[in-house]
Amino acid sequence: MFGFTRYYLSDTSCQMTDLLPVVVVHGGAGFIPKERLQLSISGVCAAVRTGHAILKGGGSSMDAVVETVIQLENNPAFNAGCGSVLNVKGEVEMDAIVMDGKTLASGAVSAVRNIANPIQLARLVMDKTSHACLTAEGANQFARSMGIEEVPQESLITEYSRMRWRKNLAPDANPVESQMGKAGTVGAVAVDLEGNVACATSTGGMLNKMEGRVGDTPIIGSGGYADNQSGAVSTTGHGETIMKITLARLILFHMEQGRSVEDASDLGLACMQSRLGGLGGVVTVDPQGHWAARFSSKQMSWAAAQRDIMHYGLYTGEHFTQSIN
Repeated sequence: MFGFTRYYLSDTSCQMTDLLPVVVVHGGAGFIPKERLQLSISGVCAAVRTGHAILKGGGSSMDAVVETVIQLENNPAFNAGCGSVLNVKGEVEMDAIVMDGKTLASGAVSAVRNIANPIQLARLVMDKTSHACLTAEGANQFARSMGIEEVPQESLITEYSRMRWRKNLAPDANPVESQMGKAGTVGAVAVDLEGNVACATSTGGMLNKMEGRVGDTPIIGSGGYADNQSGAVSTTGHGETIMKITLARLILFHMEQGRSVEDASDLGLACMQSRLGGLGGVVTVDPQGHWAARFSSKQMSWAAAQRDIMHYGLYTGEHFTQSIN
């Protein structure tokens, strides 16, 4: 059964601007340990307030998703930025992507090291180069040319991440069980007052991955996709299966066929699970401001802000609301 959370206004008398702007955030699909549940949900709620304030002030959807994800990268509760999981050598390598639905411009970085906010670097790839993705040392060289300060590896490694890395290296470790606790990839989608959509996704990747492994996050159509003609999606889950079905683009394809944001999201997740056994989650918006947060995993922390109301949840069927003001 999929996590069922939505806010869909079916009143045909509503004008598009009645639903705009909107921002939706996820903190990663998977299993979240009990001691980290509150950190995860409070983190996405704080981040969505950031995006909401930008959009209410007339900011662009791109500005909103980038600043929202920066806040999540700066939160050690998530597998992104300073909370990233470690590769097989005990080091941090990160991936990130942004995409602008108005122009279809995109920027991404993969296997980047020593960068506090990879999502900021991904946006610079989009804004300052003619390329769509830079990887590894090339991405770091570009960061230096843009004046982005590199930080020590140790500043990106939490004691929790190091503990999980050591546990997974133990002779009696269960790799499947270890990966079940990998929730934390972060992402956001938004629609601004002009009806422009954007997405942003950032991650530390898979625990104990091979050095140089690149997952779904920086791949256009997999980790995210945005198009003003259909909507925007940010994904989370098992990267290799997400890439095989290009989950983000698949969901938007279903929306282009007339499916609602929630139905399209469910169809994409169902395809990934039935064909490949992969679990995951998504946040999705359309240009009119309808949104959904859907997941096939046990949990996914998520939050949305629309009409000065914050919506949030963690478990299947869970949907809380409160005023943002």
